[in-house]
Amino acid sequence: MSILPKDFEGIPQGDTKYLKFEEGENIIRILSEVIVGYEYWIDDKDGNRKPVRVETWDEIPDAFKGNKDNRKNAKYFWGMVVYNVNIKNIQILEIKQKGIMRSIEALDKSKAWGDARDYDIIITKTKTGPEERDVEYSVMPSPKEEVDEGIKKAYQDMDINLMVLFKGEDPFKNEEVDVDDIPDFDVEKK
Repeated sequence: MSILPKDFEGIPQGDTKYLKFEEGENIIRILSEVIVGYEYWIDDKDGNRKPVRVETWDEIPDAFKGNKDNRKNAKYFWGMVVYNVNIKNIQILEIKQKGIMRSIEALDKSKAWGDARDYDIIITKTKTGPEERDVEYSVMPSPKEEVDEGIKKAYQDMDINLMVLFKGEDPFKNEEVDVDDIPDFDVEKK
């Protein structure tokens, strides 16, 4: 017995522009080249936390290097545009987990898999440890398959510029693309 309706499919994810890994399988298709840099967080004049992204370690203020409070340390990151198969939306993904980076890099450099934009990648997030506070990630490629033409077109129409992240600007220049126009991408592999 459950208090939820029989056809309940979960809480809607919304139209967020940034992908955050959910527990379980997160299926993505990388659409762009990767940018790399460092990110640290500051409080703005209103007390809100906001990210600052820089391209090199030398650009980071000393207060954010080797801080005793690890949450205040600058973190190395990869940024990329992805198609989130789970919610059928184009988003920006920032990866800070080195294990995920190493796995994607190994796939991208391998002769068998090659360019990581040529196949979906399944990133599984699993909570572990006491009270499930620790998190482990696994990365697995799906068979190579062309990305849907509708997704390619929607991505091109969005005119996303990742490099403006380093200026603190919004990389989504063209707000007029309706994500509902993106065709459903078949998650089932043939």
